[in-house]
Amino acid sequence: MNILLVEDDLDLAGALAGVLAPLGHHLVCCGDGMEALVAARRRSFDAMILDLGVPTIDGLQLLQRLRDGGSELPVLVLTARGSVGDRIAGLNVGADDYLAKPFDLGELQARLNALLRRVRVSGDQICGNLRLDVATGAFFNDLRPLEMSPREGALLKALMRSAGQAVTREALREQVFGTEAEPGVDAIEVLVHRLRKRIAGASAEIMTLRGVGYLLIDSALAQRHA
Repeated sequence: MNILLVEDDLDLAGALAGVLAPLGHHLVCCGDGMEALVAARRRSFDAMILDLGVPTIDGLQLLQRLRDGGSELPVLVLTARGSVGDRIAGLNVGADDYLAKPFDLGELQARLNALLRRVRVSGDQICGNLRLDVATGAFFNDLRPLEMSPREGALLKALMRSAGQAVTREALREQVFGTEAEPGVDAIEVLVHRLRKRIAGASAEIMTLRGVGYLLIDSALAQRHA
């Protein structure tokens, strides 16, 4: 799972990374609210662990802006503000769960796992006639399974997670190739070309945003609003 950790306490961020990374989670750490907002808008994450007391914009403002922008990113809030009023404020803004500091790392791990399980069973990801079965990772065009390479699948998954939103080439390159040797300059472009052929007829379109990246849209919906 790709997790955005928003925490300005470097010791706590290091402790969380030490617990979650060995479980297979990939963490991106931000110690600043505005920096985290930009990261959440530019990249695809499975969940966010959010400290409310971060600088620039605090966690509540960050969460409010994400929800106002239509983001459904699952958010687990961490905060020293442990009063009932503070918890209600966080949940009303759009937090999915709440954990007051100090907390046990085992409890945080359990709450995060429960949150991710709820996300997995909450419904498949759909764009046009494309469907990603979140339980199995399989892709379908209506009822027809789509065959594709692991890298093509990783690319389509990244685009479907952010359907309707631009995803930068850099973010796609990291999610598709990870820590492997630096791919060729045109590696993502080649994969996009192949993927367009795979999803032909699925009423979903991969648009090239020059100088930015790519955008997956429901082509039928786009035509109705054109």
